[in-house]
Amino acid sequence: MATTPAHTTVTAADSLTDRELHAWRGMLRVHASLTKALDADLEAEHGLPLSSYEVLLHLANADDERMRMSDLAHSVILSRSGLTRLVDRMEREGLLARESCPSDARGAFARLTDVGRGKLDAARRTHLSGVRERFLDRLTPDELVVLGDCWSRVLPPGSDPGPACGSVES
Repeated sequence: MATTPAHTTVTAADSLTDRELHAWRGMLRVHASLTKALDADLEAEHGLPLSSYEVLLHLANADDERMRMSDLAHSVILSRSGLTRLVDRMEREGLLARESCPSDARGAFARLTDVGRGKLDAARRTHLSGVRERFLDRLTPDELVVLGDCWSRVLPPGSDPGPACGSVES
């Protein structure tokens, strides 16, 4: 016997206003569009996906250019299995090395290699140019401050908001 899905009635209180919908969908579209374009730039110029660039960047900024795999997965917003597959590929390409954790037999570190540092250095200019052209140059300095403040308010408590004003990350 087939069952029909339960339908719920959406009330005006459950709906988004035009302003709310515009803001929400705008953020989603901008994120998707920018990441797709930045990924294409890095792939075309350096054969490096944006996700790999992000891993290299986090490792380069970490103490001793290495991070625990669990911390790296959290930093790049990937599942552990997703990060494991990415790290496996990057390790085969010589961009990073995996090291065991002396204090935790189950733990492992990813460490940036010289090859990975070279790839990151080469790709950084392409990435920053794309970020500037597609995002930063389209906003005023005051708008950038407002957006940064907005993102900080939207992030869940305890989330890392990224580098403070004046830091160089990407």
